[in-house]
Amino acid sequence: MLKWLWLSALVVLLDQASKWLAERSLDYGVPVAVLPSFNLTLMYNRGAAFSFLSEAGGWQRWFFTAVAVVAVVAILAWLRRLGAGQQWTAAGLALILGGALGNLVDRILLGHVVDFIQLYYGSFYWPAFNIADSAISVGAAMLIWESLFHRGREEEG
Repeated sequence: MLKWLWLSALVVLLDQASKWLAERSLDYGVPVAVLPSFNLTLMYNRGAAFSFLSEAGGWQRWFFTAVAVVAVVAILAWLRRLGAGQQWTAAGLALILGGALGNLVDRILLGHVVDFIQLYYGSFYWPAFNIADSAISVGAAMLIWESLFHRGREEEG
């Protein structure tokens, strides 16, 4: 199932290109309205999901880098073990892998993850995110869906 690495590479390419555009087109922290409840807002996240540990003093950069490297190795090993009929699982893992790599590049090169997609409703703002985060979320949802509703069926057919 390593043939699915093209999807991971596509996610990394789209993620890095969109972050590059965001950094060149947006002013930090200044929302640009796109649609109702959707802004583009350049933000930097030094922590993990939802800015967890973002103010921890710097050690978190290397901690989350190490976590991402371990996750990448584990996902590659999992992909290698998948059977030919496990396309859905492979696609989900490839999305997660691409997202992890996209954010890992930021952590290593910049010391933070570039976020720029902001959704909100009224005064409730979802934390800013990026294409890598979206790929991780979609990939995780695919794995959950597969485990709940299709366990064993992929191998059959």
